[in-house]
Amino acid sequence: MIIIEKIEGNIITCPTEPRITDPLQLEWFETGKRVLRRYTLGGQEVALRFMREAPMLQQGDIVWMDDKKAIVISILPAQAIVLRPATMTDMAVICYEIGNKHLPLFLDGEDVLVPYEEPLFRWLEARGYVPAKELRTLTNMLKSNVTPHGHGTSGSLFSKIMQLTGK
Repeated sequence: MIIIEKIEGNIITCPTEPRITDPLQLEWFETGKRVLRRYTLGGQEVALRFMREAPMLQQGDIVWMDDKKAIVISILPAQAIVLRPATMTDMAVICYEIGNKHLPLFLDGEDVLVPYEEPLFRWLEARGYVPAKELRTLTNMLKSNVTPHGHGTSGSLFSKIMQLTGK
């Protein structure tokens, strides 16, 4: 068994050639776990043991590498609610309302993604939005370090959205 305690890099910035890539498949909700035991697709048993903070593993993170093999994170697709807000006001309201329900939000280009839940899907439809149910890889979770319902703080979810858009 290989014990993994840090992220070595990401395949985007750290080439793995000529090594063989052995994917470690994780569900989106497992990417923030500090301790986890799994097998790679190649059959290698690994134990994730992040002692400080949960790392929020990303697609393509290299978690172990030697001269012959690189173990790389592969996030499995999941059912998601996909929203394409037409305006910045819609974006702010959607993110605020979903965040107020303490659900994780993911951004993918212009799309807002939320893990699929039927009641939320129906609620969004009732509010006049046009949600879609799609199989998507949930990466780029919007991080919020705000205490829930911490109104008036400079690190609010709304201010983070506005910073992302450059407004």
